[in-house]
Amino acid sequence: MFHDPENRILVWLHADPVRREALELAERLGLADWCLAAGFVRNLVWDRLHGYAHSTPLNDIDLVYFDPDDDSESRDRDLEGYLNSVSGLPWSVKNQARMHERNGDAPYRSTSDAMTYWVERETAVGVRLNREGSMSLVAPLGLTSLLEGQVTYNPRCRNQAAFRERSRRKEWLSIWPRLVVVG
Repeated sequence: MFHDPENRILVWLHADPVRREALELAERLGLADWCLAAGFVRNLVWDRLHGYAHSTPLNDIDLVYFDPDDDSESRDRDLEGYLNSVSGLPWSVKNQARMHERNGDAPYRSTSDAMTYWVERETAVGVRLNREGSMSLVAPLGLTSLLEGQVTYNPRCRNQAAFRERSRRKEWLSIWPRLVVVG
């Protein structure tokens, strides 16, 4: 569909002032191996594929990072509190260095590795901003199905019930009716 899918998504992200603000705030934290992921990128792509003039409001902004030296939940709460105090955006902060415990997986090696266990392939896409202001995507499961308007179960997650529940609860097909659920 796109000749350079990564560049196309980056253009869309750059054109969205709310997403640019969120990226700038996250970059200032100086976290290791971070990105803004899940609906932050996925919803924007689905909005553009559906021709929506305005972005669908985000329920939250998922800031994920990987720091095995301090994987305490209190650190995540502190970071969330700070971000909520300096912006009107709805933040959710999770250090992926401990998320394997919640999911019953072997320890993750990086943010990208953790994302390969997420429920849907299309959710496992993030973006980061470097100190020079350049954006780059983190897409360990690729971009093809996202740009094809699919919602695809990720078998590495090993929880198909969660996939069905999330698809129903999040009402993706009501918001983006041309999506195709696979799996």
